[in-house]
Amino acid sequence: MTREKLIVDPITLEVLRHALAAVAEEMNANLIRSAYSPNIKERHDCSCAVFDQNGRMVAQAESIPVHLGAMPFSVAAAISKTDTFHSGDVIVLNDPYYGGAHLPDITFIAPVFVDSKLCAFVASRAHHADVGGKEPGSVAGDTTEIYQEGLRIPPIRLWREGHLDQDLVDLILLNVRTPAERLGDLRAQHAACETGIARVQALAGRFGADLLASGMEAVMDYSERRMRAQIGKLPDGTATYEDHLDGDGITDDPVPIMASVTIAGETMRVDFTGTSPSVAGPVNAVYAVTASATYFTIRALTDPDIPPNAGCYRPIDILAPQGSVVNADPPSPVVGGNLETSQRIVDVILGAFSKLCPERVVAACQGTMNNITIGGINPRTGKPYTLYETIGGGFGARPDKDGVDGVHSHMTNTLNTPVEALENAYPLRVERYELIQGSGGDGRYRGGLGIRRDITVIDHTARISLLTDRRVSRPYGLNGGNPGRVGENVLIRDGEEIPLPEKGTITLHAGDTVSLRTPGGGGYGDASGRDPKAIERDRREGRI
Repeated sequence: MTREKLIVDPITLEVLRHALAAVAEEMNANLIRSAYSPNIKERHDCSCAVFDQNGRMVAQAESIPVHLGAMPFSVAAAISKTDTFHSGDVIVLNDPYYGGAHLPDITFIAPVFVDSKLCAFVASRAHHADVGGKEPGSVAGDTTEIYQEGLRIPPIRLWREGHLDQDLVDLILLNVRTPAERLGDLRAQHAACETGIARVQALAGRFGADLLASGMEAVMDYSERRMRAQIGKLPDGTATYEDHLDGDGITDDPVPIMASVTIAGETMRVDFTGTSPSVAGPVNAVYAVTASATYFTIRALTDPDIPPNAGCYRPIDILAPQGSVVNADPPSPVVGGNLETSQRIVDVILGAFSKLCPERVVAACQGTMNNITIGGINPRTGKPYTLYETIGGGFGARPDKDGVDGVHSHMTNTLNTPVEALENAYPLRVERYELIQGSGGDGRYRGGLGIRRDITVIDHTARISLLTDRRVSRPYGLNGGNPGRVGENVLIRDGEEIPLPEKGTITLHAGDTVSLRTPGGGGYGDASGRDPKAIERDRREGRI
């Protein structure tokens, strides 16, 4: 469907691009405010975006990078699988092979109509703390096919012309361990979409539908111009870097990931030829995740203020070999591709850029999301519970300053689960939560410190799944800086510390404590050049 294309003057362009971004931000705020689960309410593990009538992303809330770069693939799948949209429709999907990322991320897509004409789409994505599968939390580290990872939902109407399909809701809730929480989070996503619809319609009422459509096109063209200009400032050339995941959860064999970055004028290609074929365990990534990680890295290296939308990514070409660990085929398990492989994709692209424009690149961050899920029967209620969270770690040192201690980095941008919220919601106790002294890599600028977080099962038996990395390979330093310290997973039982695998699932008994000790970031520059005052400050503040 086309509309009359109008000339958008620079002032109107600025007003519109900020207004569209505000729509996405308000959607996200409403989703967080309305959600039931701590994973969304406290950790903000959700994202929202606005798309034009053709399904091209025009604005996003600055929330979870791995969600947002992949969400356009979900919208494209919804459009391709839906004959006709009506006002009040909402499409739901989570299938990674239909534009999703991994099964816990459920996406809502809703059309926006103005004067009975399709004007735009709005979308919300949220990580649900359980979508079924073989283990509580649906993030097991040892799955071997996607059928073990949870309920797969292809693009399908959940609301049809404003009416909820109760049969479909019942089907979804019957396949999850925490149906009341899931229903609350699904309704929060719907509320976010309703907010987006109302705000886009208000913009159409203010500017006119034709000018709004032209403005969306202009915003994308504006981002493309800025991205091309930034790429044009970089030196032409090709550089390659290889790193690996420690294992796939089934074996401890390293899983190599390779990226070649080519800069040519105002365009860029990222080629993953040489990357491992898909593996048996759950660290395979679908193409949408690989594209998301690539887009994030390039935007971070060029100008993070470029409005993130479809135009921003037009100058970027991605080659991900079909059937590889960065472009897997069904029924490969993929829950960790979104979580762990996305992080290593960033690492290898940054490593390649360190050879082309080292002044722009940080040393490796912790390189893992340190995923932990705990589930069982809550003695307080007699009903199942599922905790899911990721743990921060060390941010890599930068060319001119130290890395940041104890933060989420790169493809995750969530908060932590506050101790009070965790203990109030679950039959668990947080015993320790602290930075790990000396875990950042030495250098002229020091890598950020990792975190230790100890969680005890109080008075019941529970299942715990771990999906972590950088327990063998260390986050690399740059320009002579030392790598960060590896992470550790430890079971504390009757006072004894027992090493745990980096990926896998075990049973915990009452009184058991799981201790996640996350990696530090890499250092930057030779340590002999570090300012003595900075060394003294680190000693005084307990960092070394």
